[in-house]
Amino acid sequence: MNIDRQSSRHVSVLSMDRGILNYVHNALSRQHHVGLFSEADDFMRALNAPTSPDLLLLDSHVGRTSQGEEKALALLPEIRSAKPTMPMILLTCSTDLNSAVAATRMGATEFLLKPFKREDIQTAVQRCLDSLEPADSSNEGKEIPLGGNITFVRSCKRMCEIEKQCTLVARADIPVLLLGESGTGKEVAAKLIHKRSSRNEKVFLKVNCAAMPADLLESELFGYEQGAFTGAVKSKPGKFEMCNNGTILLDEIGEMPTLLQAKLLQVLQDGSFTRLGGRSMVKVDVRVIAATNIDIKASIAQRLFREDLYYRLNGISLHMPPLRERREEIPLLAQHFMRKSAASFKCEALPISPTLMQALMCHNWPGNLRELENVIKRYLVLADEHSILADLRPGVGDRSLMRSENVTDGYLGLKHMVRDLKGDAESVVIREALDKRGWNRKATAADLQISYEALLYKIKQYGIVPPLGPGVSRGGL
Repeated sequence: MNIDRQSSRHVSVLSMDRGILNYVHNALSRQHHVGLFSEADDFMRALNAPTSPDLLLLDSHVGRTSQGEEKALALLPEIRSAKPTMPMILLTCSTDLNSAVAATRMGATEFLLKPFKREDIQTAVQRCLDSLEPADSSNEGKEIPLGGNITFVRSCKRMCEIEKQCTLVARADIPVLLLGESGTGKEVAAKLIHKRSSRNEKVFLKVNCAAMPADLLESELFGYEQGAFTGAVKSKPGKFEMCNNGTILLDEIGEMPTLLQAKLLQVLQDGSFTRLGGRSMVKVDVRVIAATNIDIKASIAQRLFREDLYYRLNGISLHMPPLRERREEIPLLAQHFMRKSAASFKCEALPISPTLMQALMCHNWPGNLRELENVIKRYLVLADEHSILADLRPGVGDRSLMRSENVTDGYLGLKHMVRDLKGDAESVVIREALDKRGWNRKATAADLQISYEALLYKIKQYGIVPPLGPGVSRGGL
């Protein structure tokens, strides 16, 4: 620590627990002036004193208001109003994590998970005090390299908040559930959480739960013993063993077969499982992050997803907003994908004209970031702006406009109209079938008597996106 620079800092601690007050005092008193408070009223009076605190450590357990609200949360707006720039660290336990996330939205800078170590307190306090120094605006464009050609790109307020939430949950070693449409960057968010966690030097692995049948997925996740099935000539560890002490991303978790969900629940409960064909228990320590674009609660209601598994996975949930709700990031993302693709193809990047940028800004982006990256790649390969502009035609919501324009083309317009009407009808049927099955795409494909791959193609073709259920809100995380 830079003791000389920080020696004049005043740190206040508000807690009803005398043990916490003493512990924090012992951890910080050599570097800072530490004020201890066991009553909220006493602290609020000190907040307006000439020697008001530079930083507050607030225990989530400081009693309740007369309306039954947690007093820590009730105090936050008043504290933030009196001291708009003062950092606040919430001291909480694993059962309070949803309250901790709510607290960060109400003004808390970060949280520490109990039981914490002396070094945890010192590091968090130093980090918060450093934030008082002049710095660049947090809403400016930022690209965070995560390794493996993956970068977290953000500039708008909502994505700055996503970065902040990822950093917060990274420090609490609990499961995270990432929600949002396909292509919104859930895997990138998972990688960011891993990189900013204490497991960042260990393995990060991704498993797509929708990409393989149940028996193959079980062997992929948990491994198998020699002779477990035909062709198993030797034992093989699964992904959970391979990333012991690391992080595993279970992508498309909503598509996991129900038979495997019970086995995953056991891993989340006690970190143990058996290999396929094995008898002895295998113990692992793995941070689990799950991602899905379906309405999990609808799947639970239809008995396609276990409710107890959902609550185990949902230690904290984050919602990745679709690209159409953060259009202001499109210029930054487009330039990022252009540089990335040019480096990959070993060629010069192409300029993005104002006309093309305007088309990118106006497009509805049903495929989100993945679609934008593919458009930039096509532009780089074809070097033909006109073809890209033609591809960025109006979305489903603008079909009426497209039809009125095509009518002037005579026979060509009629042909387009018939094709569009047929597509609209097919889109409606597919959406209704998906909604009926809670967006379980394998079950939907069986109902429609088409292949799983054909269904995925049509979902992308028509820009069909899942509805926002009770667990997902467009308003934020």
